[in-house]
Amino acid sequence: MTVRAFSVIGGEDDLPVYPFTREDRLESHYFMAWERRRWLNSDMRMKGRPECRALYFDLICISFEQSPIGTLPDDMSLLAKFTHTDQGHFEQLCASAFGPLHKWRRCRCEDEEEVRLYHPMVLRTLTEAVARKADNRAKTEAANIQKRLQRLRTTVAGFAPDLAKNDAAIRWMDEWLIKEGCEYRNATWIERAMMGWSNRMFDGRAKR
Repeated sequence: MTVRAFSVIGGEDDLPVYPFTREDRLESHYFMAWERRRWLNSDMRMKGRPECRALYFDLICISFEQSPIGTLPDDMSLLAKFTHTDQGHFEQLCASAFGPLHKWRRCRCEDEEEVRLYHPMVLRTLTEAVARKADNRAKTEAANIQKRLQRLRTTVAGFAPDLAKNDAAIRWMDEWLIKEGCEYRNATWIERAMMGWSNRMFDGRAKR
């Protein structure tokens, strides 16, 4: 999942284009970050009625299960249904200054021209979650590469101890094995990789 720029399209309404699409998912995130200090000192909590605050929180949670993630339908009947509230009563609550839809805004979805609702706080939370996910993935991939290189180095050391000390050789053989589609690095494959490195070095010297 990548985060696109939160752009503004032209047109009569100049609605912002939501940066996430229906293809974007955070399926492994069964929880959401909640800035409790920000919430405890917010106008919504300090001035909103208890019922409005409860529905406000419900809608934030519901938005994480919607598509695109973090949005709500721009439809009062659906929102009332989501919150198990009578539509007329729900609309009355939303008409108050600190209603269930406090600071929710209209936007357009990039992959469709559908108009939905988004909340800046929810969008910021999602953006940070995506960044953390990408960072964790990068760290995991880097750790896996290091482990794979170390295993290869240990195996090569059993054949040629001096060659195992050559970082460039180990990295080249690792890339060669991946390119050749080697799934199980047995002795035959390791010997072929070592021969490939040897031939590469020989060809390099021959061209001088």
